[in-house]
Amino acid sequence: MQTPLQITVRNIEHSDALETRICDKAQKLEEFCKHIMSCRVVVEAPHKHHHQGKQFNVRIEIGVPGNEIVVNRDHHEDVYVALRDAFNAAKRQLEDYARKIRGDVKTHEPKRTAEYDRSIPE
Repeated sequence: MQTPLQITVRNIEHSDALETRICDKAQKLEEFCKHIMSCRVVVEAPHKHHHQGKQFNVRIEIGVPGNEIVVNRDHHEDVYVALRDAFNAAKRQLEDYARKIRGDVKTHEPKRTAEYDRSIPE
């Protein structure tokens, strides 16, 4: 990563264990894509809900050349499960990005439509 990992925690008491887990998961993302330039992780507990327990939101923004990958995972009661789900989604998106960069993604020719066919002179 070209810039240091940015971690923001809102409405939650700071925890070294949580920060360590985020750092570990962010480092593992580099195994799937070496082109990561930046990574920002926001973990928050939105304002209190009267009908349910604490719900955690995780947002991951990953800067890669020519693109930004953004993952939002909302409303899970366990902050570590919310982190796991968000980082798994980020990993899948990074794998897709890496396939596109390598040229492994097939491009299909546009389908010919009847309107297109009529425009061809006979």
